[in-house]
Amino acid sequence: MFPILLIAIGIIVLVIGSRLAVLGAAVGVLLGVTLLQWIPGAQVWWIQLGVPIALGVLGFLGGGFAKGIVNIVLMVIGAVAGVAIVFGFLDLFHLGSELWGWILAFIGGIIGFIAVTRYREWAMIALAGIVGALLVVRGLESWLPMLEGAIGTLVTLVLAGASIAYQGGLVGGKKPAT
Repeated sequence: MFPILLIAIGIIVLVIGSRLAVLGAAVGVLLGVTLLQWIPGAQVWWIQLGVPIALGVLGFLGGGFAKGIVNIVLMVIGAVAGVAIVFGFLDLFHLGSELWGWILAFIGGIIGFIAVTRYREWAMIALAGIVGALLVVRGLESWLPMLEGAIGTLVTLVLAGASIAYQGGLVGGKKPAT
C-alpha cells in the first residue's frame, strides 16, 4: 500500500472530514484499502492504488453531487462507514475474515446508519474522526509495525478523539465544522 497517501488523506479527514464530500471520499478509500485483502492479485501496485482511489472518487462524487438528497446519502455513508470502521479495527488485529467478522461489520453498518439518522452533525464529525484516524494508523503501520494491535487501537482512539474535539468546536473555541 501507499502509506504516505493514507496518512495524508487521514490527516485531511481528521481536520475537515465532517464535510460530506470529504467524508464520502475517505470512507471510499478506507473501504478500498480493506477490500484489497479479498481481491486476487492485489499485490500489484496499480491495484493497490487504483481500488482505494476509485472508491474514494466515487465517494467524493456521491457526497458532492448529492446535496439535494443529503439525508439519504448520509444514511448510506453512515452505514458504509460503520462497516468500514469495523473492518478497519478488525484489520488492526488481523481478524475479520471469518463469519463473525462479517456479522460485526453488519452490526457496525446498522449502528452507523442509526447514528447518522438520529445525530446527523455529531455523527458526521465522529465518523470523520474515526475514519481519518484509521487511515493515518493504517498508513503508519507500514513504517511502525508496533502499531498493530492494542497500541494501534489506542493511537486510533486518541487521534479520533482529538479530531472530534477539534471539528466539534470543543477545542479552539470555534463553531463546529458542518
